[in-house]
Amino acid sequence: MTRIGILGSQGRMGLAIAQAIPASGATLAGGADRGGDAHALAARSDVLVDFSHPSALADHLAAATAAGVPILIGTTGLRPDHHAAIDDAAKGIAVLQTGNTSLGVTLLAALVREAAARLGSDWDIEIVEMHHRHKLDAPSGTALLLGEAAAAGRGVAPADSFVEGRAGLSGARAEDTIGFASLRGGSVVGDHAVILAGEGERIELAHRAEDRAIFARGAVRAAAWLAGRAPGRYAMREVLGL
Repeated sequence: MTRIGILGSQGRMGLAIAQAIPASGATLAGGADRGGDAHALAARSDVLVDFSHPSALADHLAAATAAGVPILIGTTGLRPDHHAAIDDAAKGIAVLQTGNTSLGVTLLAALVREAAARLGSDWDIEIVEMHHRHKLDAPSGTALLLGEAAAAGRGVAPADSFVEGRAGLSGARAEDTIGFASLRGGSVVGDHAVILAGEGERIELAHRAEDRAIFARGAVRAAAWLAGRAPGRYAMREVLGL
């Protein structure tokens, strides 16, 4: 059985993943949190899942690399330097980094990419997301993931096309931009809608998370898939064979 170690085990996602592991046929190798020994956890795990904090990423990548075990990174709020560190680690171990482990969101991203590729640049793309009042980052990692899917479909660079909020902007909407709107309030687990607006018609592709357990189940499935993979950087779409 696959032994899964959880980094950030006492957080919301860490606790949910621990509950999801038994039903998957995998086993829990243990957990580590701030001040814990990630290296010791890596040594007794077949794969690590990290849902902690960006500030801990470097140490967690080092622990996984030293032990030669794959790592799934679900931590959001990552900066370009974090992604550079992930790329470097992926030269020696298998790494799957994602802004969302939901299988439904994974399929949604594939649909968004296909729609963006098929429709012309005269179709505007806007992404609206809403989360609970305690969420720290905005736009959400999932919204950015969907934006990246749309950008890939359009063949444009995210850095050149993303518009995060429109406060203070003047003038008409620029062609080939991908807009983001972030809402925060209550206990919303996660709502995401991708709007493709053309002249006289509109397509809305949406996903609503009703229970955090969906992310935990997806993370466990992805972790089991990642265990034993060759070094490289992977994505959730590969877990579903997309």
